[in-house]
Formats: sequence, C-alpha cells, structure tokens
Amino acid sequence: MPAFTGFTAADFEAMTVPGLEARMRAIKETVRPKLEALGQRLAPALSAMSGDRFFAHVAKHARRTVNPPDSTWVAWAANPRGYKKDPHFQVGLWSTHLFVWFALIEESPLKPHFAENLERHLDKIRAAIPAHFRWSRDHTVPESTPHADMTDEDFVTLIRRLKEVKKAEVLCGITIDRTDPLLTDGDALFARIEETFQTLMPLYRLAR
Repeated sequence: MPAFTGFTAADFEAMTVPGLEARMRAIKETVRPKLEALGQRLAPALSAMSGDRFFAHVAKHARRTVNPPDSTWVAWAANPRGYKKDPHFQVGLWSTHLFVWFALIEESPLKPHFAENLERHLDKIRAAIPAHFRWSRDHTVPESTPHADMTDEDFVTLIRRLKEVKKAEVLCGITIDRTDPLLTDGDALFARIEETFQTLMPLYRLAR
C-alpha cells in the first residue's frame, strides 16, 4: 500500500491549471496518486466504523470534454461498482481548500428516506455535529454553511428539498484551508479525516 503523505501547495495549484487536458494531466500526475493512497488506507477504517465493507473510488472526470474540473476527490461507498447512488464519504480539493464530507448527491434514490430519518432524529443530530462542521446543498460549489449558523428554517428547507427535489443534495463535514500546515502531515491529516468520519457516521446510518 503506498504511503499517504498529505497534500502540498502543488496539489491545490493543479486545480487552477488552464485548459481541460493540461489540468487533467496535472491532476493525474500530482493529486490522484495521493487520493488513491488515501483511498486504500481509509477504506478498512470506514468498514470497521460502519460494519459495511467500503470501497474507494477516485474521480476520473471521464465525461468532461471542454471544461476542466474545479474539484477532484476520492469517495468511499459500500458498493464496489460506484458511489453516486449510495450514501458515501468524500475527501477532495478545490483550489482553496480540502473538503471532508459525508454526502448524498443528486443520483441517490435514498434522499427521501434519509430526510425522513433526519427529521425524526434532528435534535439528536444537531447536538452531535460540532459547531465548526459545515453543511452544503451542492457538491459542485465550494461554499458551505457552518453548523453553528444553521437555523431551524434551514433544516426545514433542507429536509423538504431532499424529499421533493430530485436534484437535491446534502453534504456535511469539514473544510481545511490550503494554507493549514496539517495538510502536509500525512499521519495527522489521516487521523483528522478518520475522526471526522467517525463523527459523521450517524448521518450515514440515517441513510441505510
């Protein structure tokens, strides 16, 4: 298993290279080997936490023909064939930060089921998620909302959209600024990611 060494400025700069071919080449050469190493190392830990066998899937961006990807990631799901239809976990990069998410995205048919369970257990979930964690309703944009800023109405809207809107998404986790020295310490970063996924495991269970 290749060692996971963390991320450097070069990894984030790869996400700003102009042009599809050039950016994909930078991602493949610089970022992807690290995502693959992280994927292999973390899959057994997620399997142990969840009781489900997890598989790592590194984003290939194969359908892109013109626009280069603004983010790239590795995802883990209890499905060897893919992750988009399943509740899953992600670690990836925008040019500005690293993200560490639990995610249910557009393709998942489980969103109404998750929304009903989230509604039923909302008080417990809100108490369990740390204030500095963040929520997103769209994996294709870098912005997200701190848990501490999420209002009752925000959660009502989130739950309603997950029940009613086919393209609705929900992501929860942390972001780490590209300048944070934690990112260059592979073991310390791995421990932070593992700890984050442990905290997010109740959300995963709501989707099962």
